[in-house]
Amino acid sequence: MNQELVEICLRVRDIDATLDFYTNLFDFEVASHRKFPENKFDLIYLNSPGSSVQIELTYNYDAEPYEIGNGFSHLGVTVDDLEDMHETCKASAYKTGELKGLSGGTPSYFFVTDPDGYRIEVKRRK
Repeated sequence: MNQELVEICLRVRDIDATLDFYTNLFDFEVASHRKFPENKFDLIYLNSPGSSVQIELTYNYDAEPYEIGNGFSHLGVTVDDLEDMHETCKASAYKTGELKGLSGGTPSYFFVTDPDGYRIEVKRRK
């Protein structure tokens, strides 16, 4: 049996802010945006350059704020220039953590939080 992870779905409250976060900060591309007004929701699929896994954003028109809960931790992306991306995130309106390294080692990652509270781990590409 051959399996492949193809998508991760996130429920979002402000589709414009969320699209701005993923497309402008991380260069994700909108693969499709399907609207279902009769069912009061939209599905937006994002492609990440260099990855076959899509992020599916589900926007329910009249939804109450979502609780992320304690079972989900974060999404992860890699970048060529960690320090430059860290500065870009810090200059944005998004909550950005400090550069960190495991066991006090060389900084190799940081976290930034999207408009819906999902944490993104940004890691140095090896």
